[in-house]
Amino acid sequence: MADSITGADWNRYVFRIGRNSSQDAVSNAVAIGKPGVCVATIAQDYAFGRDGVAAFKEALQEQGGKVVHEEYLPMDATDFTAAGQRLLDVLKDRSDCGAGKFIFGIWAGANNPFGRIQDMQPERYGIKLATGGNILSALVGYKAFPGMEGAGYYYYENPNNPINDWFVEEHLKRHGTPPDFFTAQGFAEAVAIVEAIRRAGGSTDTEDLIAAFEGLEFDTPKGRMRIREQDHQAMQSMYHFRIKVDPDVEWAIPELVREIKPEEMNIPIRNQR
Repeated sequence: MADSITGADWNRYVFRIGRNSSQDAVSNAVAIGKPGVCVATIAQDYAFGRDGVAAFKEALQEQGGKVVHEEYLPMDATDFTAAGQRLLDVLKDRSDCGAGKFIFGIWAGANNPFGRIQDMQPERYGIKLATGGNILSALVGYKAFPGMEGAGYYYYENPNNPINDWFVEEHLKRHGTPPDFFTAQGFAEAVAIVEAIRRAGGSTDTEDLIAAFEGLEFDTPKGRMRIREQDHQAMQSMYHFRIKVDPDVEWAIPELVREIKPEEMNIPIRNQR
C-alpha cells in the first residue's frame, strides 16, 4: 500500500489495482473531517504508517480539520499505555475542537493499540476512536468498538452491483465464507489483466500492455475502476462505515454509511515521472 510504490519508487512496469495509503487516509479524512475537528494519530513506524498519516493530515486540512499530534510506534509494539496517555493529554483540554476530537489509528495486523486506548476511557473527554477497515479476522477485534467510524477498502456487504452479488454468492458456494478484501483485490486484478489484453487487441507485448493499462477502465466487485495514466494507480470508491455488533456474526460489521466516490478524494500524484 505504500505511496512510494506509485510515488518516489515509481517505474513504468508497475500498475497497482489495490488501494494506496493515500486512498485509505484521504477516505478516512472525508469520512470524519470537517471544520473544527481535531485528530491525534497513532501509527506503525514504517512506510505504511508514515505515508498514511502524511496523506491523512493533508486531506484532513482540505476538509477543514487538523492533526494536532502524531505518535509512531514500532511494528511489533505491545505496550500502548504511554502513547495512549500522550494522545489523551493532547486532546482532552482543547477548546478549539468544537466539531469533534478523534484518535485515528493506522495499524496493520491484529495486535493494534485500540483496545488499550479504549480501556483508558477516552469518551470521558469527548474523544472518539476512528480507523480504517480491515480483513475479516482482524474485524473480530473491532467488536469492542460499536459505533466507531472510518472508511475502508471493501466489505462484502458494502458495494451494490451485479458483479459483487455474483462474487459473494460464488465465494460462499465454493468456500463457505464471504470474500475478504484481499480476495476482492485479486478479482479486480484479474479483470484488469483480461481487459488490458483485450484493449491491446490480444497482444501481450510489454509496450502494448503498458499502453493498454494506462487509462484502462474496468468493472470490479467495488464498481468501476480507472487506472490513472500519471502514476498507474487505480482510482476507486472507498466506503464510509460505522461499526455494528451482531452477536450472531463472529466479526464486527462495518455497516455502510455511504460510498465515497473517486471524484470526492483528492489522491496526490507523488511520482517524478
